[in-house]
Amino acid sequence: MTARIHQRALITGASSGIGRATALLFAKAGIDLVLVSRSQDALNAVADEVIQLGVQAEAYSIDLAAVEQVKSQIEAIDRKTPIDILVNNAGIAYTGNLIDIPLSDWQQVMNLNLTSVFQCIQAILPGMRQRRGGMVINVASIAGYQAFPGWGAYNVSKAALISLSKTLAAEERASGIRVVTVCPGSTNTPIWDTDTVQADFDRSQMLTPEVVAQTILHAALMPSGAVVEELTVMPSGGAF
Repeated sequence: MTARIHQRALITGASSGIGRATALLFAKAGIDLVLVSRSQDALNAVADEVIQLGVQAEAYSIDLAAVEQVKSQIEAIDRKTPIDILVNNAGIAYTGNLIDIPLSDWQQVMNLNLTSVFQCIQAILPGMRQRRGGMVINVASIAGYQAFPGWGAYNVSKAALISLSKTLAAEERASGIRVVTVCPGSTNTPIWDTDTVQADFDRSQMLTPEVVAQTILHAALMPSGAVVEELTVMPSGGAF
């Protein structure tokens, strides 16, 4: 019997919601973890949970919105513990009509939902290229395809993330790096309780973080000779 090959995944936004659920499912699948989020205390709690499931875990408090620092911080992690699977899950939701959005708010959404992902990718790619393999999983949204009024900045950031994924896949395919875009519909996470979201939806009809995490794990466990390039997972009742 061949020994199991240990893989290590870095998950951003790992302290709650989809990120936490993904960390727990990855741990159950035997994948070691590097957890990234702003809250060290919340990350430590998730790390304790996954360690109890028998894998290694490290937790790093990084403010991904400070995009000028992200690349160097993620590079330092990758030098210490090389990353096989990068899950770009961190993001911000934002409501407001395009005519009303302050430039600073627009830039905040783009920085976290798009530019920080770009910086994480740039930090991880050289190591993956050197090892001739790796996987990047970008958590986008159905909003990247469907223009929801009042969600302009969010819609645009997720559409751009989908394009980033497709471009990355085309550029890195020859290097053995696989790229997956996961596009969930509305998901019941703490993002709905943040100050940047003014919306009142029936959250009981939404996807759970665990269902989206199962989709991410499914993509991550594909045999090395195959890739699910894009997965759209929707609540059975439809969008919102």
